[in-house]
Amino acid sequence: MKRLILCADDYALAPGVSRAIRELAGTGRLNATSVMTPGPDLGPEAEALTAIAPPGFEIGLHVTLTGGLSPLTRPALPHYFGLGGLMARCFARRIKASVIEDEVEAQFQAFLEAFGRAPDFVDGHQHVHLLPVVRPIVVAACRRHAPKAWLRQCAGVGGTGRGPKGQILATLSSGLKHDARTGGFATNPAFSGAYDFRKAAAFPDLFPRFLDRLPDGSLVMVHPGHVDEDLTHVDPVHGPRAIEYAYLAGDRFPRDLAAAGFTLR
Repeated sequence: MKRLILCADDYALAPGVSRAIRELAGTGRLNATSVMTPGPDLGPEAEALTAIAPPGFEIGLHVTLTGGLSPLTRPALPHYFGLGGLMARCFARRIKASVIEDEVEAQFQAFLEAFGRAPDFVDGHQHVHLLPVVRPIVVAACRRHAPKAWLRQCAGVGGTGRGPKGQILATLSSGLKHDARTGGFATNPAFSGAYDFRKAAAFPDLFPRFLDRLPDGSLVMVHPGHVDEDLTHVDPVHGPRAIEYAYLAGDRFPRDLAAAGFTLR
Protein backbone atom coordinates (compact mmCIF):
# COMPACT_ATOMS: atom_id res chain seq x y z
CA MET A 1 0.00 0.00 0.00
CA LYS A 2 1.14 3.53 -0.78
CA ARG A 3 0.94 6.21 1.88
CA LEU A 4 -1.18 9.27 1.20
CA ILE A 5 -0.96 12.59 3.01
CA LEU A 6 -4.58 13.70 3.31
CA CYS A 7 -4.44 17.29 4.52
CA ALA A 8 -7.41 19.31 5.68
CA ASP A 9 -6.68 22.96 5.02
CA ASP A 10 -7.92 25.95 7.02
CA TYR A 11 -7.78 24.74 10.63
CA ALA A 12 -8.70 27.65 12.96
CA LEU A 13 -10.58 29.51 10.21
CA ALA A 14 -13.83 29.10 12.17
CA PRO A 15 -14.98 26.89 15.07
CA GLY A 16 -17.02 24.59 12.83
CA VAL A 17 -14.08 23.98 10.53
CA SER A 18 -11.73 23.21 13.42
CA ARG A 19 -14.22 20.87 15.09
CA ALA A 20 -14.83 18.95 11.86
CA ILE A 21 -11.09 18.53 11.29
CA ARG A 22 -10.56 17.29 14.86
CA GLU A 23 -13.38 14.77 14.48
CA LEU A 24 -11.89 13.38 11.27
CA ALA A 25 -8.37 13.36 12.70
CA GLY A 26 -9.51 11.53 15.81
CA THR A 27 -11.13 8.78 13.77
CA GLY A 28 -8.16 8.33 11.44
CA ARG A 29 -9.80 9.93 8.41
CA LEU A 30 -7.04 12.56 8.07
CA ASN A 31 -3.34 12.54 8.80
CA ALA A 32 -2.50 16.23 8.39
CA THR A 33 -3.96 19.69 8.72
CA SER A 34 -2.63 23.16 8.03
CA VAL A 35 -3.40 25.98 10.44
CA MET A 36 -4.47 29.56 9.74
CA THR A 37 -2.78 31.36 12.62
CA PRO A 38 -4.76 34.61 12.11
CA GLY A 39 -7.90 32.63 12.94
CA PRO A 40 -9.91 33.44 16.08
CA ASP A 41 -9.18 31.58 19.32
CA LEU A 42 -5.95 30.12 17.96
CA GLY A 43 -4.62 29.17 21.40
CA PRO A 44 -7.61 27.06 22.50
CA GLU A 45 -7.96 25.55 19.02
CA ALA A 46 -4.28 24.55 19.08
CA GLU A 47 -4.68 22.94 22.50
CA ALA A 48 -7.75 21.02 21.35
CA LEU A 49 -5.98 19.75 18.24
CA THR A 50 -2.84 18.74 20.11
CA ALA A 51 -4.95 16.82 22.63
CA ILE A 52 -6.59 14.57 20.03
CA ALA A 53 -3.91 14.35 17.31
CA PRO A 54 -2.89 10.70 16.84
CA PRO A 55 0.80 9.71 16.61
CA GLY A 56 2.25 10.76 13.28
CA PHE A 57 -0.44 13.36 12.60
CA GLU A 58 1.22 16.34 10.91
CA ILE A 59 0.34 19.94 11.70
CA GLY A 60 1.47 22.64 9.31
CA LEU A 61 1.31 26.40 8.86
CA HIS A 62 -1.19 27.65 6.27
CA VAL A 63 0.32 31.03 5.31
CA THR A 64 -2.65 33.38 4.93
CA LEU A 65 -2.50 36.53 2.82
CA THR A 66 -5.98 36.39 1.25
CA GLY A 67 -9.49 35.88 2.56
CA GLY A 68 -11.80 37.19 5.25
CA LEU A 69 -9.63 37.02 8.37
CA SER A 70 -7.83 40.04 9.83
CA PRO A 71 -4.05 40.33 9.43
CA LEU A 72 -1.88 39.80 12.47
CA THR A 73 0.10 42.91 11.58
CA ARG A 74 -2.83 45.32 11.26
CA PRO A 75 -2.90 48.30 11.00
CA ALA A 76 0.36 48.10 9.01
CA LEU A 77 -1.45 45.58 6.81
CA PRO A 78 -5.07 46.70 7.24
CA HIS A 79 -6.72 43.75 5.48
CA TYR A 80 -5.77 40.74 3.41
CA PHE A 81 -5.70 40.87 -0.36
CA GLY A 82 -8.06 39.34 -2.86
CA LEU A 83 -6.27 36.54 -4.68
CA GLY A 84 -6.42 38.24 -8.08
CA GLY A 85 -5.07 41.48 -6.69
CA LEU A 86 -2.27 39.77 -4.83
CA MET A 87 -1.25 37.79 -7.91
CA ALA A 88 -1.21 40.90 -10.07
CA ARG A 89 0.91 42.82 -7.56
CA CYS A 90 3.37 39.94 -7.14
CA PHE A 91 3.87 39.28 -10.84
CA ALA A 92 4.27 43.00 -11.53
CA ARG A 93 6.61 43.33 -8.51
CA ARG A 94 4.40 46.17 -7.30
CA ILE A 95 4.03 45.06 -3.72
CA LYS A 96 6.03 46.11 -0.69
CA ALA A 97 7.95 43.00 0.30
CA SER A 98 8.52 44.22 3.85
CA VAL A 99 4.76 44.20 4.51
CA ILE A 100 4.55 40.56 3.43
CA GLU A 101 7.69 39.70 5.40
CA ASP A 102 6.25 41.15 8.60
CA GLU A 103 2.96 39.29 8.23
CA VAL A 104 4.61 35.95 7.41
CA GLU A 105 6.96 36.41 10.38
CA ALA A 106 3.99 37.14 12.65
CA GLN A 107 2.21 34.00 11.46
CA PHE A 108 5.24 31.80 12.13
CA GLN A 109 5.61 33.32 15.58
CA ALA A 110 1.92 32.75 16.32
CA PHE A 111 2.25 29.08 15.36
CA LEU A 112 5.33 28.64 17.54
CA GLU A 113 3.56 30.24 20.49
CA ALA A 114 0.31 28.30 20.05
CA PHE A 115 1.83 24.85 19.47
CA GLY A 116 5.12 25.20 21.31
CA ARG A 117 7.05 23.89 18.31
CA ALA A 118 7.73 24.50 14.65
CA PRO A 119 5.25 23.40 11.96
CA ASP A 120 5.79 20.00 10.32
CA PHE A 121 5.19 21.55 6.90
CA VAL A 122 4.28 24.88 5.33
CA ASP A 123 1.79 25.73 2.61
CA GLY A 124 -0.45 28.67 1.74
CA HIS A 125 -4.11 29.61 1.68
CA GLN A 126 -5.14 29.72 -1.98
CA HIS A 127 -1.56 28.58 -2.69
CA VAL A 128 -0.12 32.06 -2.09
CA HIS A 129 3.20 30.54 -0.97
CA LEU A 130 3.89 29.75 -4.65
CA LEU A 131 3.74 33.36 -5.81
CA PRO A 132 6.76 35.47 -6.75
CA VAL A 133 7.74 37.82 -3.91
CA VAL A 134 5.85 35.66 -1.40
CA ARG A 135 7.71 32.42 -2.15
CA PRO A 136 11.24 33.55 -1.17
CA ILE A 137 9.84 35.20 1.96
CA VAL A 138 8.17 31.96 3.04
CA VAL A 139 11.28 29.88 2.31
CA ALA A 140 13.47 32.31 4.27
CA ALA A 141 11.06 32.16 7.22
CA CYS A 142 11.23 28.36 7.11
CA ARG A 143 15.01 28.53 7.32
CA ARG A 144 14.72 30.64 10.46
CA HIS A 145 11.86 28.92 12.23
CA ALA A 146 11.20 25.48 10.70
CA PRO A 147 14.38 24.09 9.15
CA LYS A 148 13.06 20.51 9.33
CA ALA A 149 9.71 21.28 7.72
CA TRP A 150 8.71 20.20 4.23
CA LEU A 151 7.01 22.50 1.74
CA ARG A 152 3.86 21.83 -0.25
CA GLN A 153 4.31 21.94 -3.99
CA CYS A 154 1.12 21.87 -6.03
CA ALA A 155 1.97 20.03 -9.25
CA GLY A 156 0.47 16.68 -10.10
CA VAL A 157 2.07 13.50 -11.38
CA GLY A 158 5.22 14.26 -13.36
CA GLY A 159 5.03 17.96 -12.49
CA THR A 160 1.87 18.54 -14.50
CA GLY A 161 -1.54 19.98 -13.72
CA ARG A 162 -5.09 19.31 -14.88
CA GLY A 163 -7.07 22.16 -16.40
CA PRO A 164 -6.02 25.82 -16.50
CA LYS A 165 -5.85 26.16 -12.70
CA GLY A 166 -3.83 22.98 -12.34
CA GLN A 167 -1.42 24.09 -15.05
CA ILE A 168 -0.88 27.44 -13.34
CA LEU A 169 -0.22 25.71 -10.02
CA ALA A 170 2.21 23.32 -11.69
CA THR A 171 4.11 26.17 -13.32
CA LEU A 172 4.34 28.14 -10.07
CA SER A 173 5.39 25.01 -8.21
CA SER A 174 8.51 24.66 -10.35
CA GLY A 175 9.88 27.78 -8.68
CA LEU A 176 9.01 26.50 -5.22
CA LYS A 177 10.65 23.14 -5.87
CA HIS A 178 13.81 24.89 -7.03
CA ASP A 179 13.91 27.11 -3.95
CA ALA A 180 13.16 24.15 -1.69
CA ARG A 181 16.02 22.11 -3.12
CA THR A 182 18.38 25.05 -2.80
CA GLY A 183 17.32 25.56 0.82
CA GLY A 184 17.51 21.87 1.72
CA PHE A 185 13.75 21.37 2.13
CA ALA A 186 11.77 18.36 1.01
CA THR A 187 8.53 18.66 -0.97
CA ASN A 188 5.65 16.26 -1.57
CA PRO A 189 6.20 14.23 -4.78
CA ALA A 190 2.78 15.05 -6.21
CA PHE A 191 -0.36 17.00 -5.35
CA SER A 192 -4.09 16.67 -6.03
CA GLY A 193 -7.44 17.78 -4.70
CA ALA A 194 -8.12 21.01 -6.61
CA TYR A 195 -11.57 21.14 -8.19
CA ASP A 196 -14.36 23.54 -9.10
CA PHE A 197 -16.32 24.08 -5.87
CA ARG A 198 -19.45 24.55 -7.97
CA LYS A 199 -19.23 20.78 -8.53
CA ALA A 200 -18.99 19.95 -4.84
CA ALA A 201 -22.11 17.78 -4.96
CA ALA A 202 -20.05 15.33 -7.03
CA PHE A 203 -17.17 15.23 -4.49
CA PRO A 204 -17.68 11.52 -3.67
CA ASP A 205 -17.15 10.71 -7.33
CA LEU A 206 -14.31 13.20 -7.75
CA PHE A 207 -12.20 12.01 -4.83
CA PRO A 208 -11.18 8.64 -6.38
CA ARG A 209 -10.01 10.57 -9.45
CA PHE A 210 -7.73 12.67 -7.23
CA LEU A 211 -5.82 9.47 -6.42
CA ASP A 212 -5.28 8.39 -10.01
CA ARG A 213 -1.59 7.55 -10.69
CA LEU A 214 -0.35 9.35 -7.56
CA PRO A 215 2.97 8.00 -6.23
CA ASP A 216 3.72 7.08 -2.65
CA GLY A 217 3.84 10.07 -0.30
CA SER A 218 1.62 12.31 -2.42
CA LEU A 219 -0.62 14.96 -0.89
CA VAL A 220 -4.33 15.47 -1.45
CA MET A 221 -5.88 18.60 0.04
CA VAL A 222 -9.44 18.66 1.36
CA HIS A 223 -11.61 21.32 3.00
CA PRO A 224 -14.08 19.68 5.40
CA GLY A 225 -16.08 21.68 7.89
CA HIS A 226 -19.29 22.18 9.81
CA VAL A 227 -20.94 25.34 8.54
CA ASP A 228 -21.54 27.82 11.36
CA GLU A 229 -22.22 31.54 11.54
CA ASP A 230 -18.54 32.37 12.01
CA LEU A 231 -17.65 30.53 8.81
CA THR A 232 -20.27 32.30 6.72
CA HIS A 233 -18.78 35.65 7.80
CA VAL A 234 -15.24 34.85 6.65
CA ASP A 235 -15.71 32.48 3.71
CA PRO A 236 -18.26 32.93 0.91
CA VAL A 237 -17.71 29.33 -0.26
CA HIS A 238 -18.80 27.20 2.67
CA GLY A 239 -21.37 24.67 1.42
CA PRO A 240 -18.76 22.33 -0.11
CA ARG A 241 -17.14 21.91 3.31
CA ALA A 242 -20.17 20.05 4.65
CA ILE A 243 -20.26 17.80 1.58
CA GLU A 244 -16.56 16.95 1.91
CA TYR A 245 -16.97 16.24 5.63
CA ALA A 246 -19.88 13.87 5.02
CA TYR A 247 -17.86 11.90 2.47
CA LEU A 248 -14.70 11.70 4.57
CA ALA A 249 -16.68 10.63 7.64
CA GLY A 250 -18.75 8.09 5.73
CA ASP A 251 -18.36 4.46 4.70
CA ARG A 252 -17.39 5.03 1.08
CA PHE A 253 -14.17 6.96 1.74
CA PRO A 254 -12.09 4.11 3.25
CA ARG A 255 -13.26 1.77 0.48
CA ASP A 256 -12.21 4.25 -2.21
CA LEU A 257 -8.86 4.78 -0.50
CA ALA A 258 -8.12 1.06 -0.28
CA ALA A 259 -9.30 0.43 -3.84
CA ALA A 260 -6.74 2.96 -5.07
CA GLY A 261 -4.00 1.23 -3.07
CA PHE A 262 -3.51 3.95 -0.44
CA THR A 263 -3.36 4.11 3.32
CA LEU A 264 -3.13 7.08 5.68
CA ARG A 265 -0.74 5.22 8.01
